[in-house]
Amino acid sequence: MKKSVYAAFYHGKKVLVTGHTGFKGTWLCAILKDLGAEVCGYALAPQDPGLFSYTAMDAGIKSVEGDIRDLAHLMSVFTEFQPEIVIHMAAQPIVRESYLQPVLTYETNVMGTVNMLECVRKCASVKSVVNVTTDKVYLNKEQDVAYVETDMLDGYDPYSNSKSCSELVTHSYIQSFLDAQGVAVSTCRAGNVLGGGDFAKDRIIPDCVRAAFAGEPIILRNPHSTRPYQHVLEPLFVYLMVAMRQYENSIYAGNYNVGPDDTNNVTTGILADRFCYFWNLDNESEADHLKYKIQGDGGPHEAGFLKLDCTKLKSVFLWEPTWDIDETLIKIVSFEKLRKHLEDSKAGKEKMAEDLYACMIDQIHAFLQ
Repeated sequence: MKKSVYAAFYHGKKVLVTGHTGFKGTWLCAILKDLGAEVCGYALAPQDPGLFSYTAMDAGIKSVEGDIRDLAHLMSVFTEFQPEIVIHMAAQPIVRESYLQPVLTYETNVMGTVNMLECVRKCASVKSVVNVTTDKVYLNKEQDVAYVETDMLDGYDPYSNSKSCSELVTHSYIQSFLDAQGVAVSTCRAGNVLGGGDFAKDRIIPDCVRAAFAGEPIILRNPHSTRPYQHVLEPLFVYLMVAMRQYENSIYAGNYNVGPDDTNNVTTGILADRFCYFWNLDNESEADHLKYKIQGDGGPHEAGFLKLDCTKLKSVFLWEPTWDIDETLIKIVSFEKLRKHLEDSKAGKEKMAEDLYACMIDQIHAFLQ
């Protein structure tokens, strides 16, 4: 879908984004700003270091620091801003962290969803809602099978399970309240997202980038784990597409998987190998080449195989993935090498923000072409 279609719809629309200071949220804010939307974000304070701070993404939007677990505060933001569209991404998103903080994970991912939907229920301006969950909501049988939207929901770990609960909460609110109020609601179950500017712990690309910056080998815990890897722009534009279409016609509301085609459903080992290849392209000294080594740490259970069937999304919206794994990694390496150059040259905050934001916008435009 071309930028002109998105811009014609989103220009001037009031969009509330929860979790806007996170990695995905920052990229979404960049898109919405470029489309001319009026954006209000509600999230915890941005990470330092983090993409939101690095790019001064709060410029030109209403950015509210708040906890999704604080219903009264969230309600006050809804009441003041009167959003037309809500995209809910606030979450505790890390599997391994959910083992360490299960109560926080459930409070954030389940009650956070309840709070968001309760605000929607009481805010008459809202017409379209997208709740972002995960590919991990399904009962994972560790088989070479692509999950479809009608498969059983039963995530294994506290993160995955809390997102399954978020789906059930959403379904209940739709049936009990929101359908009758004329609010169109969808959930989007996205695969693993990759992109420039991700600083999270226990994610493969941030681990690769940290190793590259430090001149150390990448440590791979589970090289044979298979994931539906995709550039972060893939699901973000799906969220915007779904929000737009169901705003225009509620028949489009539903549950949608968002993932790559089979050829890009790869192992972590292959992903790391390709990252090293692209990172090393302009480095003539083989001794300085980025490499990886396999080193398990005896950590908690993580799914070994995940794959999504996106037939529904393709058939309903005539959608197809845009970038393959190699193009995704090329874009990430380009962004991160620019960041390294700016850091090494001790560029000031304004220069850093200007150049990294421009790189994001260039990649967004390239994606839409």
